[in-house]
Parts: sequence; C-alpha cells; structure tokens
Amino acid sequence: MRRRRRPLAVPEPHLLGHLRSTVWGPAEFVGLPPWWLTAEGLLAGTAAVGGILAATLAGTWYGIPGLADGEGGLVCAAALVVYLCVVRAGRALVGIAAVLGVCLALQAPQAAVGLVLAERGRVESTVVISVEGGPGAVSGRGLYLCSVADRNGVPLKRQIRRGCEQATRPGDALTVVYDTQGRIPPRGVGSGLPWREPLRALGGWAAALIAVVAFAVVRSFRLSPAVEEPPAS
Repeated sequence: MRRRRRPLAVPEPHLLGHLRSTVWGPAEFVGLPPWWLTAEGLLAGTAAVGGILAATLAGTWYGIPGLADGEGGLVCAAALVVYLCVVRAGRALVGIAAVLGVCLALQAPQAAVGLVLAERGRVESTVVISVEGGPGAVSGRGLYLCSVADRNGVPLKRQIRRGCEQATRPGDALTVVYDTQGRIPPRGVGSGLPWREPLRALGGWAAALIAVVAFAVVRSFRLSPAVEEPPAS
C-alpha cells in the first residue's frame, strides 16, 4: 500500500508574531513611530557613544590606564545593553548594538591618543639606531620597528613603528612626537595627521551604533504590557 505523507506543520500566526516580536521587537504602532520614542532612541544612542568616547579620552588625557585602554568604554557598552534589555528591545538588535559598542570601545583608544598628542604633543627629530623587521617584513609588506635616540643620544625605551619603513637605515632622522606631560609613550609622526584615520573610523562606528540603538528603541514600543501565558497542562 502507498503510505500517505504527513502534512508539514505550519506555525500558528500568533507564534510567528511572538518570535518576530522577540527577535526584532513588537513595534506596535501604525504609521510613523511617536516622535518622543524616536527622540528617546537617538538620545540613548548618543549618550552611549558620548560615554564611550568621553571615558576613553579622559583616561588618555589624565593617564588613567583603565579608561585609556577602553575598559571604561566597555562598561558604557554593557550599560547600553542593560538599558535595551530593560526596555525589552529585540534580541537581534540588542546583539548588534552590543557588537557595535564593543568595536567602538576598542577603536577609541587609538583615536584618543592621536587627539591628545595633537593638542599637547611636542615634535622632535631623533636618530635611528637600528631597524627590526616584523612579521612579513621579508616580503616588504610587513611592519618595521626602529630603535631611536633623542638629540642628547639617549635611546628611547619604546620602538617606533610609524615612519619606520623598509628603506630606513641606522643614522637616518625620524620625527617623533612626545607627550609634554609624559603620560603617552613617544610615537612616530609619519606622513599626515596621525589622528585623522582613527577619528574617521570612529565616526562610522558611532553613527552605526546610534542608528541601531534608535531603531531598537523604536521597535520596542508596546501598546499594552506583555501578559504571561499560563503553562500548558
């Protein structure tokens, strides 16, 4: 006899709606979202970005290692995740916001160092003592590290990467920027402004984080509080 095929189980509409509400947020409004909800989302995203950047910049300026290394920014990103969970935003949007917040917190220290050195740095010329090739230096595409000495002949403890190239030889002059307060190790100047590229990258991460947070807050809107369903017997 021919076996009959069992019909595929089709999820019930209310189950699909519950899954969509859990993953992306309920968004229980018709037409455009309320203006105050959009303002709340933009304010939350801007506050998170401002907290991450301000904590990192303050730590770099005043020489606080925990903040300068981005740990304060990670705390701000964690606080943002807690806030989104409290307003019961969609889980997918909470995860995306968490990833963007962590990336912004990890990118901020480099830009903060560049901004502080641009504000109070002192540029001086040093003399290259030796050149060491990093990974991939044999192919000419890797990093090179230069040991340098200041104008008094005192070697610097930190090797310089920026401005140190394959063609650099001992005895060459290398421009280095110093922190006048000694809270940031010396760094090579190289070509162009050292803080322009990191700051440009931060702008992209910050804009993406604000947009995702605003979208998550808007979609978290509920007309009535959620009612827990009784357990099935």
